[in-house]
Amino acid sequence: MNIEIDPLLLEDIENPQHPSDFVPGDGYTILILRLPEVHQEDIAVQSYAFVVMGEQCYIYDREQQRLELLGSLKEMNLFLDQKTEKLIKDIQHYHYVIEQLEESLYEENLSSMFMQKWLSYKKEVSLIHRLMFHAALSFELFITHHKKERHFEELAYADLYEHMVRIRDLAKAAMEKLDNLYDFYRAKVDERMNRNVYYLTIISGIFLPLTLVTGFFGMNTGGMPLSNDPQGTLKVVGISLVLELLFILPFILLNMQKIKKFHPKR
Repeated sequence: MNIEIDPLLLEDIENPQHPSDFVPGDGYTILILRLPEVHQEDIAVQSYAFVVMGEQCYIYDREQQRLELLGSLKEMNLFLDQKTEKLIKDIQHYHYVIEQLEESLYEENLSSMFMQKWLSYKKEVSLIHRLMFHAALSFELFITHHKKERHFEELAYADLYEHMVRIRDLAKAAMEKLDNLYDFYRAKVDERMNRNVYYLTIISGIFLPLTLVTGFFGMNTGGMPLSNDPQGTLKVVGISLVLELLFILPFILLNMQKIKKFHPKR
């Protein structure tokens, strides 16, 4: 279809990377929408360019590299409505899988794939939010420009705009839930790390007196105490046990105080 369009605007239409935008021209308007399409493996970004002249709407066919008649504004509404309805279902599915990820944390089931899944969901949901944010702004300008026209079904397009805003808000809510989930995950990992460090400290402390006694009595020098005593080994063992008790008792008393402090009162 041959339509006289400003060459600069035509370049925008032909550019699949052009962001969502609305541009009123001389006798026509141009609406460019970059929308996400969720596939099983990843998310693809599709660019749709519409040219509206009076009651007729044209869509740019990127394979044929030309404008094709889509129909009236009603056909344009139906075309975009199908896209947004699928996106609403897709973003709801993201909420479902994020909730499953959250439940795995509550059940202390920290999978080694947690961060990989989290990063994948965060990347995809952020992309959806970013694309729908710009698409909703451009579509709002489109409605504001055309709503005074007699043949423009404002209610139908307002409903379509509400779908775009809902997808954007659901994506934002999913991002916030993922951020909270990451904070909770880091808290669990830090707690586990601190507990392991605590256990290692106790083990090191237990062997510290033994290492001290072994190192002292293992010195190859003369005049060592208890070296000629028939009961020297038993006495050294006794000294080691006393040192162990002196070292371990403070840990036991400290833990008992913590238990009493945080024990709920009945």
